[in-house]
Amino acid sequence: MSEQSEYGAGQIQVLEGLQAVRKRPAMYIGSTDDRGLHHLVYEVVDNSIDEALAGYCDEISVTLHEDGSVSVADDGRGIPVDTHEKYDRPALEVIMTVLHAGGKFDSKSYQVSGGLHGVGVSVVNALSGRLEVEVKRDGGVYRHAFERGEPVEGGFERVRDMAPDEETGTEIRFWPDTEIFETTEFAFSTLASRLRELAFLNSGVAVTLFDERDAEAVDDAGDETTFEYEGGIREFVSYLNETRTPIHDEVIYFEDEAEDIHVEVAMQATEELQGSVHAFANNINTREGGTHLTGFKTALTRTVNDYANEHGLVDDLDANLKGEDVREGLTAVISVKHPDPQFEGQTKTKLGNSEVRGIVESPTHEQLGTFFEENPDTARKVVHKAAEAARARKAAKKAEEL
Repeated sequence: MSEQSEYGAGQIQVLEGLQAVRKRPAMYIGSTDDRGLHHLVYEVVDNSIDEALAGYCDEISVTLHEDGSVSVADDGRGIPVDTHEKYDRPALEVIMTVLHAGGKFDSKSYQVSGGLHGVGVSVVNALSGRLEVEVKRDGGVYRHAFERGEPVEGGFERVRDMAPDEETGTEIRFWPDTEIFETTEFAFSTLASRLRELAFLNSGVAVTLFDERDAEAVDDAGDETTFEYEGGIREFVSYLNETRTPIHDEVIYFEDEAEDIHVEVAMQATEELQGSVHAFANNINTREGGTHLTGFKTALTRTVNDYANEHGLVDDLDANLKGEDVREGLTAVISVKHPDPQFEGQTKTKLGNSEVRGIVESPTHEQLGTFFEENPDTARKVVHKAAEAARARKAAKKAEEL
């Protein structure tokens, strides 16, 4: 029998500050493989997107440097640099070194913020061998540097005054810690996919990805590409349908807001058999669905049936169209922005807020119904596609019974 270990107050370890992050990184970023590595970039970009959602940022750039570092820059207000009353340190240093420190937790600063883990940039700092920040605000250019989450002595300084025409903003450059991550090589295509998605979900924000690395030395290197979509999720649906054949030209779009929750829906039916419905909450791809997706599906099925029955388009069917019939070949994007999202599910990618169902369902039923009345040709094509799916489903079931 093995020797019994002691368990008393002396065996209770308290991990201070960012030590806990370095000890158990997967708790904060999901993993230490390439997914966790790329999550570092997303965490910093989310801060810039939050500035955009608050109306203070139009341009975000992500640069992959030859030395293995990544920098994320934006033209937002800049991270505060004045002294934090509680910590007696620059607010910039507090945000970089204290877990859950930041404006996201103050509804006056940000009404809506993204990010699945929501752990803040301090986790990126903790998991970087080195991190450097440059902030332009309050008339000055400020810099700070950190190593493995700890401030470098004398690292915080005001470098110079801002030029009269110089814009405010923040630039964060970090070198992922090789002691933490299994790989520290970023994939251009992986980052491009997520940044494109963010640009679709936040219309009017320009997100540029630069790659300064040697293309011959890196497996997945790119060049330079900018994602900017004034049409937002309408263009997202068109993008998703590039390899599909739509049965109507116009992407159906509507938006609504209730209880500080903003809802956007874009959809287009195609000739395909497989549907492609994507739901997002605060820019997070809720792959497990949730109340926003349930609200959309319920309203969609009800509205299509209402129109079909009212105009006698499915009299040969002995029952209403099912949800699976209506969604066959449908490409749709549902995006909600919520001040306090609650995520559930195994991977925390299912929206759980009960009130969201009705907030999505009501405008979807009302506005889609109005669209159908104003665009009868499109409405009939959508109903016809769903009715064909229902007939095929019934025929398949009958064949099984023989």
